[in-house]
Amino acid sequence: MTIPHEPTASASSGASAPLLHRIDSPADLRELSRDELKALATELRAYVLDTVSRTGGHLSSNLGTVELTIALHHVFDTPRDRLVWDVGHQTYPHKILTGRRDRMSTLRQYGGISGFPQRAESEYDTFGTAHSSTSISAALGMAMAAKQKGEDRHAVAIIGDGAMSAGMAFEALNNAGVADGRLLVILNDNDMSISPPVGALNRYLAQLMSGQFYAAAKNVGKTVLRAAPPLLELAKRFEQHAKGMVVPATLFEQFGLNYIGPIDGHDLDSLIPTLENIKNNLQGPQFLHVVTKKGQGYKLAEADPVAYHGPGKFDPAVGLVKPSTPPKQTFTQVFGQWLCDQAAADERLVGITPAMREGSGMVEFERRFPGRYYDVGIAEQHAVTFAAGLACEGLKPVVAIYSTFLQRAYDQLIHDVALQNLPVVFALDRAGLVGADGATHAGAYDIPFVRCIPNMAMACPADERECRQLLSTAYAQDHPVAVRYPRGAGAGTVPPASLEALPYGKGEVRRQGARIAILAFGSLLYPALEAAGKLGATVVNMRWAKPLDTALLREVAQSHEALVTLEEGAVMGGAGSAVAEALNAAGLVRPVLQLGLPDVFIEHGDPVQLLALQGLDAAGIEASIRRRFLPA
Repeated sequence: MTIPHEPTASASSGASAPLLHRIDSPADLRELSRDELKALATELRAYVLDTVSRTGGHLSSNLGTVELTIALHHVFDTPRDRLVWDVGHQTYPHKILTGRRDRMSTLRQYGGISGFPQRAESEYDTFGTAHSSTSISAALGMAMAAKQKGEDRHAVAIIGDGAMSAGMAFEALNNAGVADGRLLVILNDNDMSISPPVGALNRYLAQLMSGQFYAAAKNVGKTVLRAAPPLLELAKRFEQHAKGMVVPATLFEQFGLNYIGPIDGHDLDSLIPTLENIKNNLQGPQFLHVVTKKGQGYKLAEADPVAYHGPGKFDPAVGLVKPSTPPKQTFTQVFGQWLCDQAAADERLVGITPAMREGSGMVEFERRFPGRYYDVGIAEQHAVTFAAGLACEGLKPVVAIYSTFLQRAYDQLIHDVALQNLPVVFALDRAGLVGADGATHAGAYDIPFVRCIPNMAMACPADERECRQLLSTAYAQDHPVAVRYPRGAGAGTVPPASLEALPYGKGEVRRQGARIAILAFGSLLYPALEAAGKLGATVVNMRWAKPLDTALLREVAQSHEALVTLEEGAVMGGAGSAVAEALNAAGLVRPVLQLGLPDVFIEHGDPVQLLALQGLDAAGIEASIRRRFLPA
């Protein structure tokens, strides 16, 4: 049922959702009749829309999994039976039905519930997810643990068609087919991921899973052979063997899983009996293909599921509205414009993204340079080694990748790029804290894990202007360089129109003071300048975590009594550690206060609030320096 475009403020009240407000756990759900479950789906969809419109969050994907979530909790004995949701963008209905309905108003807020499954939050969140394509591996582990322990329970992995394109998913299927556990893999086929699914595998799945190709091929064959009945009869007998060439069962049954589907993922009359049959009558690993629609039930999201993938607060009756005043240019937009300008200046440049075209700011680049744009799908390992291969042949690859996702290709970064000293530029978006997406998406570790690799360099622009300039500097090098920058806008500086570069490996003094010098790496330069104004301190914009400007560091260390390092990244092994190592190597003894992200996973919340809680706003920086060096 489609939700009308009218205010849904009452969706959270018991009067407007009588069935939903009776559901405090899946046990309550199992007491409902089929007709009541259908009515519940309508109430649940309205509740999701109302909640997300008030808090922001992932919408399209959650509207698409309402019936599937209801059916799973109705049929399976959760949490004894394990549900593992891949990525977790689609788990709001699951959270609402598992005792967290009244906390949805705190979604993705500090101290509130997470936007992703989180084991510490609920026993129904059996596995913490947020990065793609991990569900089958985790669910298989749970299924085999149950078998080893003699426990009769199921493990269910729910994975999207975009996530199925990743190599890890197929590594897990390869193992699952011979493991003989009580595993069910559900492919939630909605023909949509954040960026359009790409690649030969996705093309194969899209072609076959619709069923249209098989139906068309079969009908054409029957038409041709109808004039020759003996041949038609032979073809019918051969069909069970021949259909393997054209139906999706082939792919998954070759892995050893029993394929079922496709079925309508919004039809409870199909979903529930199918799941009951799988649970009660089938043995061994099963693969259920379910077809759903992102944004189901809300016409605006159905029409544009990408725009409604992760909206902020909005009025459901109106939909998303462009701000009346143009927002500040983001670091992502700076990168996207630089990429186009650099590509126009150098035909060797190629741009690579692992399925994050929109998020990484590459939409315009793809439009202008389609022959030099590569979306390799959710395949970070392949993206990095693919870039290495391009670089070997004299091209200049730029890999646009979120900081948190580069972690997934660490071996390739070391072995395939750095060891061979290939000139690949890594544009690391979402460096530092990312706010509402929480610890799973935080780009806290890139400085430590990049700076320890030989041949690698790491630039930390302080603002939009430096971001463009340091990208040009990185591109001009003949070895691998990463440029890290945060989500959203910075200080608001205007980037130059030219492709002018900054000196490689050199910092600058931005404020001259006395006694104490603050060495800032990245966008925390601006709160450092504010704090320094009250402290009378020197501020150095270091710009590079590697190579460190050791000449400037020695000069500053010799003329100041104490040093403070500042970074929006992990303190352990970070830029501050690089400063301490350099001072030690130079035989300079100075007290160093290292400020950055502590050795804990920082939960979700507003980024400004999270930085303040870590003492990384101007007031916190000032307070930390006073406590250490200027006690009252």
